Amino acid sequence: MRWRESFARFMVGRYGSDAFSRAMSVIAMVFLLLSWFVLPQVFYTLALILIIYSTFRVFSRNHQQRYKENLFYTKQVDKIKYYISKIKYRKSQSKTHHIYSCPQCKQKIRVPRGKGKIMVRCPKCQTEFMKKS
Repeated sequence: MRWRESFARFMVGRYGSDAFSRAMSVIAMVFLLLSWFVLPQVFYTLALILIIYSTFRVFSRNHQQRYKENLFYTKQVDKIKYYISKIKYRKSQSKTHHIYSCPQCKQKIRVPRGKGKIMVRCPKCQTEFMKKS
């Protein structure tokens, strides 16, 4: 129990673990596994660099810089998640609807399938164009 208290005292003022550090640790473990099969020197070196940097981030006292790094990482991950959810949504909608772009303003317009040739009016610029649903 004493080692816990001493470690807690040591960690006072340190940045600690965040999403970016955990992601780097997971990627480092994947690189270590890959180093057993493919390009051992390269993947082992990359894994070692990631582990060292992740550990440095955990023990760092520069909260502002570590926070900026984590914020940048989470923004990038959120962009990827948004893009993937957008693809999933479009795939689910493609069974019941067509999605066309307005030739004038490039606004996306959702039109139900199976209605034959229809006149589509853009809600943004009011341009009308003919499309087959």
